[in-house]
Amino acid sequence: MNLAAAVPARIDHIRALYVQTPATLAGNLIGMLLMASIFWKLAPAAKLFGWLLVGTTLWLLRLAHYVRFLRQKDADGGTLRVWRRSWMALVLSQGALWGTAVWLFWGLGTHYHVVSLILIVYSYCLGSVQLLATQSRVFLAFISLVLTPTIVRIASDSSEPWHLQLAFILTILFCITVLMARTYGSALGQAITLKTRTDDLAARLRTEMLAAEEARRVAEEARRAAEAASRAKTQFFAAASHDLRQPLHAMGLFAEALRQRSHDPEVASLVNSINESVDALEGLFGELLDITRIDTGGVDVNPQPVRLRELFQRLRLHFEPVAFEKGLMLSFRGEGLVAHADPVLLERVLRNLVSNAIRYSDDGGVLVSARLRQRPHGPVLLVQVWDTGIGISETSLPRIWDEFFQAQSNRPLEAHQRKGLGLGLAIVKRLAALMEAPISVRSRLGHGTTFSLEVPLGKAPRGSIESVPAGPKMPIGLTLEGRFILVVEDETAVREGLVVLLQAWGARVAAFDTVEALEAWLAGPSAEPPHLQLVDYRLPQGRTGIDALVALRARFAGQRLPAIVITGSSLGGHEDEAVTHDYHLLIKPVLPNKLRAMIAFKLGVR
Repeated sequence: MNLAAAVPARIDHIRALYVQTPATLAGNLIGMLLMASIFWKLAPAAKLFGWLLVGTTLWLLRLAHYVRFLRQKDADGGTLRVWRRSWMALVLSQGALWGTAVWLFWGLGTHYHVVSLILIVYSYCLGSVQLLATQSRVFLAFISLVLTPTIVRIASDSSEPWHLQLAFILTILFCITVLMARTYGSALGQAITLKTRTDDLAARLRTEMLAAEEARRVAEEARRAAEAASRAKTQFFAAASHDLRQPLHAMGLFAEALRQRSHDPEVASLVNSINESVDALEGLFGELLDITRIDTGGVDVNPQPVRLRELFQRLRLHFEPVAFEKGLMLSFRGEGLVAHADPVLLERVLRNLVSNAIRYSDDGGVLVSARLRQRPHGPVLLVQVWDTGIGISETSLPRIWDEFFQAQSNRPLEAHQRKGLGLGLAIVKRLAALMEAPISVRSRLGHGTTFSLEVPLGKAPRGSIESVPAGPKMPIGLTLEGRFILVVEDETAVREGLVVLLQAWGARVAAFDTVEALEAWLAGPSAEPPHLQLVDYRLPQGRTGIDALVALRARFAGQRLPAIVITGSSLGGHEDEAVTHDYHLLIKPVLPNKLRAMIAFKLGVR
């Protein structure tokens, strides 16, 4: 273990020693009370009271020492050595105290008193195994101070023939107890070391997350990451999704506002392309929302017929510009087939595989194909992603599904090929397992890679028709004339986009960036009840959209105030809150047509 990790490990060892102090003090106190009650009338007063006085003094010293340790906040290497030495001195002193007990009180009373004395002393030795197990030398010295005087005193008393037998038995118990303490101490030491290493890994993961998350979310995400490594991975996806949703949401709003102001077919076509791209990315973020719930078992698998034509169209829309930029040909085969699978999870798997194929290919192309295969249980659909990239070595193939593993190549990678944390294929494997879809890989280093996924063959729904590319969309006739809508959004681009879009639909709009600004407006004479509240969930200074709703409803009590809350968080948990505060929740990015539909629903507009 390196020096940086050694100090936390030593702190944990010291704390493990001191955490047993209350139980040890209680055991010592009970033992001294038992000794006093057993030998009260048998032992000479000077011996008994002298022994009890020394024992009580050591007990009080150890109690005071424990209280001082609890108040200790910062500890460096030198301070730790001082604490350990003082702890050892007190423990060994108490061991010597119990060793003298047999020497002082042996032979007093009947066999009952002798047996009681031996049991009390040996019980104290057994109770110290848990306390001193990680300190093998200290335990050996402690048990020697307790049992050596005991064995010598019993063996030296020849008044009874069984005394030598008892001394021999205690010697055997001495050895057994030492071996037991060594075994227990080894296991406990490994547990403490493992805990330290786990904390170190969690700290490294938190450091990586700081570079990818915005400042306000870092503290919360890092705290969650420290609690459990699986939750830390979930939080990483949620934070990345949140950061990307904000500008994407604003882009969709401005694009729709542009279409409302222009009836030029070319502009409408351009806006349609923008919205289709936003729609594709929105689907990706929706899938990320499911991915963040995989570790907690919160992802439901809903198999249904999936038209590969529509799925491949979305993949083409998303990846064709990237492939073109690298000079790669992206092609699809088997588009007329239908799979029976969860559409979200299947698309997420293919997105990941196609993304990797493009990333690790410098020339040639990427082929996404689907074809029928016969299996003993019936026909299946074999969906494959082929590439002409750098390939994967035979030694790396068994490990590509492991988390944080990135296959090494014999040639240097380009900058764009180094991106990623090595989580993609691990997620693919989990999603395939959720769908009960076998996945495999074949590769030759320097010649390319093929990933194969088997999914059940599906049937196209009756009466369904093939989708065709949509022509330029004309402005939808939703009118908000005479409606007053209140907006609370801290992101400037999103707020301005909402204002422009809502005004294009004919609404009067009052927009605020903080809850405090809203409260100031509510306190003024110009405040009026809105027909609809449109608020962001996460607002500055630790406030939320719920605070805005509460302030509005308190100001205009008794009036119906419909509300829509928009959040960029890909984690769930708002459902109960939405029911309690009577609002509808939308996840960014929200396409204008979805926002328009929700506003129409809330206002009862047809």
